[in-house]
Amino acid sequence: MAYDEALAERVRSALSGEDGVTERKMFGGIAFMVGGNMALGVRESDLMVRLGADDVEDALVQPHTRQAMMGERPMKGIILVSPETDLGAWIARGVAHARGLPAK
Repeated sequence: MAYDEALAERVRSALSGEDGVTERKMFGGIAFMVGGNMALGVRESDLMVRLGADDVEDALVQPHTRQAMMGERPMKGIILVSPETDLGAWIARGVAHARGLPAK
């Protein structure tokens, strides 16, 4: 499964000032790790955002979002965001969540 390289570049650009960002191939795409924890990813043509379990319900009522799935099962704490929307706030949320976790 390929991922949208142009979207990955948008994410890289948005993360350029962040410390401790690394990349790893995951979920058939690419994940952006902050402090060793997944914050964001690009899967096919969508932005994956990792959020706390309590934040997912609220996020899913926002425009251009949907639940991330692994096969037929929802991925806990991960949503997909369409690249047509302003991704800045979603990127910030994913980074903030990852920074709030213990570093690996």
